[in-house]
Amino acid sequence: MTSFLIALQFLTRIQLARHLTWTNEAFGASLRCFPLVGGCIGLFLCLCWFAAGLALTGFYRAVCVIIAWFLITGGLHADGFMDTADGLFSVRSRERMLEILKDSRVGSNGVMAFFFLALLKICFLANIEGPAVYAALLGIPVAARYGTLVSVLEFPYARPEGLGKAFAAYAPPRTLALGFLAALPPVLIGGFLYLTLLGTAIAASLILNTYIVKHLGGVTGDTYGAVTESSELLLLGLCAAIY
Repeated sequence: MTSFLIALQFLTRIQLARHLTWTNEAFGASLRCFPLVGGCIGLFLCLCWFAAGLALTGFYRAVCVIIAWFLITGGLHADGFMDTADGLFSVRSRERMLEILKDSRVGSNGVMAFFFLALLKICFLANIEGPAVYAALLGIPVAARYGTLVSVLEFPYARPEGLGKAFAAYAPPRTLALGFLAALPPVLIGGFLYLTLLGTAIAASLILNTYIVKHLGGVTGDTYGAVTESSELLLLGLCAAIY
């Protein structure tokens, strides 16, 4: 339960316990609960979609849900997405790109990247029709956060120290396998669609992180967020294309 609460409070703005021990070991143990937190986010988004549908339809309904999506995570992944865009698109040396990723200020590349990210998420969500939207909203956050486990555990960290390195270094054995089991429940609702989303999220994580490692020499906490946001966008686009 402690591992789940740490993962929940780290990945979202939901605060259920104020006195948790945030040690490196606790962070590592919380990794296996990331897909479960994705499930909580998905349930919240389904509720938002239903509530917004009482007064709005189409594009405006999608706008409300995407705003809620960013708010529930506190912009954690979006911040990493913008920082990564600033770094990778700066066309600088590897060392300079890593410095840009650490800079708290957002540059023009990050602003443009976030604008298109939000716009495309809204457009894709607005084009998913029928009950499939609930399967998408529930399954995508889970699948994308299992992709985050792949980012953390399967790729080297770019810096000698950092929060992301602590996650990987202190992850218990079989974390990837346990996380996979935690990511399976949405298949009961989404069926083959969800399995497709999960497989796509894993493939996207492998491809994107390989590209990141090629240019940065490793992954960082910011690139974890970038891969998560990019995976969610890709999965929304896939659902929009299917439905």
